[in-house]
Amino acid sequence: MLNADALSQLRQLKTDIEANKVVHPGTVKATNGRFGFVALDDGRDLYLPQEQMQRVLPGDRVEVTEHEGEKGKTYGQVDKLLESPLKTFVGRYKVRGKGHFVAPETPGLNHWLFIPPKQRAGAEPGDFIYCEVAKHPVKDGKGQAGILRVLGKPDRSGIERAVTLAQYDLNEDWPQDAADELEQLSEDRVAQQAEGRDDRTGDPFVTIDSPSTQDMDDALCAVPNATGWTLSVAIADPTALLLVNGPVEREARRRATAIYFPGEPRPMLHDTLSTQLCSLVPDVRRLAVVCDIQVNNDGSLGEFSLKEAVIRSHGKLSYDLVDGVIAGRSDEEIQALPDAVSANIDQLAQAANALRRWREEHALLSQDRPEFRLRLDENRHIRAIEPSQQNEAHRLVEECMVAANRCAASALEANSPSGLFITHPGLRDDRLDNIRELLKRYAPELTELDITSAEGFRELMRATEKLESEVPVKSILMRQLARAELSATPAPHQGMGLPAYTTFTSPLRKYSDFQVHRLLRAALWNGKKADMSAEAMAALQDAQFNARRAANALEQWLKSLYAPQLGKQPHTGVISRTTSAGFFVRLDSNGIEGFVTTRDMTGKYSFDPVTLRLTGPEERIFQLDQPVTVTFAGVDADKRQVQFKLAETSDSETPDPA
Repeated sequence: MLNADALSQLRQLKTDIEANKVVHPGTVKATNGRFGFVALDDGRDLYLPQEQMQRVLPGDRVEVTEHEGEKGKTYGQVDKLLESPLKTFVGRYKVRGKGHFVAPETPGLNHWLFIPPKQRAGAEPGDFIYCEVAKHPVKDGKGQAGILRVLGKPDRSGIERAVTLAQYDLNEDWPQDAADELEQLSEDRVAQQAEGRDDRTGDPFVTIDSPSTQDMDDALCAVPNATGWTLSVAIADPTALLLVNGPVEREARRRATAIYFPGEPRPMLHDTLSTQLCSLVPDVRRLAVVCDIQVNNDGSLGEFSLKEAVIRSHGKLSYDLVDGVIAGRSDEEIQALPDAVSANIDQLAQAANALRRWREEHALLSQDRPEFRLRLDENRHIRAIEPSQQNEAHRLVEECMVAANRCAASALEANSPSGLFITHPGLRDDRLDNIRELLKRYAPELTELDITSAEGFRELMRATEKLESEVPVKSILMRQLARAELSATPAPHQGMGLPAYTTFTSPLRKYSDFQVHRLLRAALWNGKKADMSAEAMAALQDAQFNARRAANALEQWLKSLYAPQLGKQPHTGVISRTTSAGFFVRLDSNGIEGFVTTRDMTGKYSFDPVTLRLTGPEERIFQLDQPVTVTFAGVDADKRQVQFKLAETSDSETPDPA
């Protein structure tokens, strides 16, 4: 038995060890396996073995100590939990013996959490459940969860949408205070707000949208003049009806954007506003902000004005109908259009063509990509995938919206002390060295460009549009673009090739557009000040990104359920993305993307981060935009990812052009 002196010495030794221990802060990075890593703040990744991963959750901020294990390999030991951002998650209810657990669906969270008896909410084995972390596992590796909501069984109609909403913490219910504010709105309120506004009800405004669209937030009219056209873009004005920072607006800001889930959208504004009181439905007086723009014959923009107005749409037109008018078709529906509407479409088409020519010469146009429409059955699964062709009517609307948004950006810059602009920095900073090497190899004449500047980026994208090379330089550049950002101050939108840009043409669908209306009203019409803090702007941007991820996740899930219908026959497609482990192929017929792993191919493949090429035995090469033929190989259920294999045909790869 140790005496008092020995015990004191041991305690002092332990204290000294703790005092001299080197602790590293970092963030937990999970993997698909049982192990993981901590991304240390000093830039290193430290391995976490399975027993340590049992004590943490993905995204945890922790303090770890570094130890040396077998064969000199270092690993981390979790010493302290600093912060755990994962509060809620979705999983499947599991029963093993007498234990009740949740198997999380969260990527990287690979261990089950115990559910105490009082927190099981009547769930049954196999149910999808929405849970909260009730006890963090950091102390003993035994985490606990509580069920917040039972989402339903796997065969429930629409379960995929319900699970996706929960996974991304997207609530569909409207708070009671927002419902109370909506109760106060009516057509009488619209009529009251119309008093004193410009009366533009006689102008032949029309909306151009898909036949099923009900939330119509823009209407168009064009009149020729001596030097071009007066283009009038009327935008729905929900800000005129809602309290500044009131309950409905707060909920709209939290939602950030309408999400067009297949089959059943999730609106940003309640239907009371988005499809009724504010939607620019035909033959009804509606509040609008009208942007009148002088479009010159060469497509440049002249003077413009923004006014609060009342309009009356003279027609809800479909893209196909408008395209038919532009193309000169004379079917019965087109002949039935009033002369004023037909003449308006003709002038809109001419103005839009001029605007597009100007952008082709002075800015940048986005590349057209085949689009597809998902048709769902009664179980809300995909019944068919149909091509959605972009036609001249789509381009007409796009050009009018871009012109109006450019004017809104100019108005904010000139009149508002604080704005909300959409900026785009061009190429990602962490990819610049690779891009310079790419140009050195395949476009040496462009190496002197300052690709970090707006002018240099624009020239780079123009020069590579028709560049003939053995690698698809333009497509490689498009894979290295940074993400667009919200900003209180104007800055170039390099992706569009414009010095400043914002969006205000979709206030029923996007909160950033709604906020621009607030700012314009404060600057131009003595509205209540509505500046947005940097923190609020960052939160809005995060919410927009979260909504896009949710929409993509649900679409990928539904496509993975549909994919077995592809059968065993070969399908043509193009390589849309490459990684060190393989490449993704987008099918020509329906746009489904699937992964081809190099593990299924003979020999080893190396990945070139400069050209984004995979090169294997005998210089067999796979690269972006390359046509390939594949067959369906299954679905990775955990990732909900479609898997393809190269078809056994001589055309399944393209040889090195060199």
